[in-house]
Amino acid sequence: MSKNKKKTLPYEDRCRLVLIIPTTPDASNLTSDALSGGDVASIIIPMGAMELGEYQDHVERITLVAQEKDVAVIIESDSQVMGRSGADGMFIPSGLEALKDAVARFSPKRLVGYGGIKTRHQTMEAAEFNPDFLFFGKVDGDIRPEAHPKNMKLGSWCAQVMRISAIVMGGSKLESVVEVAQSGAEFVALSLGVFSFPEGAGAAVAKANELLDAHAPKFSDDE
Repeated sequence: MSKNKKKTLPYEDRCRLVLIIPTTPDASNLTSDALSGGDVASIIIPMGAMELGEYQDHVERITLVAQEKDVAVIIESDSQVMGRSGADGMFIPSGLEALKDAVARFSPKRLVGYGGIKTRHQTMEAAEFNPDFLFFGKVDGDIRPEAHPKNMKLGSWCAQVMRISAIVMGGSKLESVVEVAQSGAEFVALSLGVFSFPEGAGAAVAKANELLDAHAPKFSDDE
């Protein structure tokens, strides 16, 4: 796989972690614990059922923690929350018009990503607006131990043919990072696999990186 791609998410020569942060009151402490465990490329902070003001406070607390570790912070949809918190970018869960507007307004100063993709055609439609990343799966989609095969297939295809980073949602089992990495995706997203890990989120991130170091293919191997 050629890595002569436009890349604005931080990356190395193998698949890296992206964390989906819980919508719980202790999320900033959980984030701090997770980031103490090792390499994380970025975090995505979903809004869930929060009201806007509550989400703003939630994002600000987590952003302070993440940016101390030089980890990119991606918030969901709201540009005012992004601006006030100093977050590094925005994730558009769906809607091509919203994606088009966000890229026009904020790229390249801020990261812009897009999700809700279920087909190759939708992937190509989104790619026309040149987002920084495409997300395959749902941020709360880790309901099974393994990553969804369709998400991995689309993410693999995107990574091979497009100049846009692919993030694939992993499963609830930490070991799902291996199958996502072996699909060729540049990033694997985890939530339950990290934040429900019995030994804690930091230990989960450390273990996930051990698995990726041992089993993720090097991108340069395919050049």
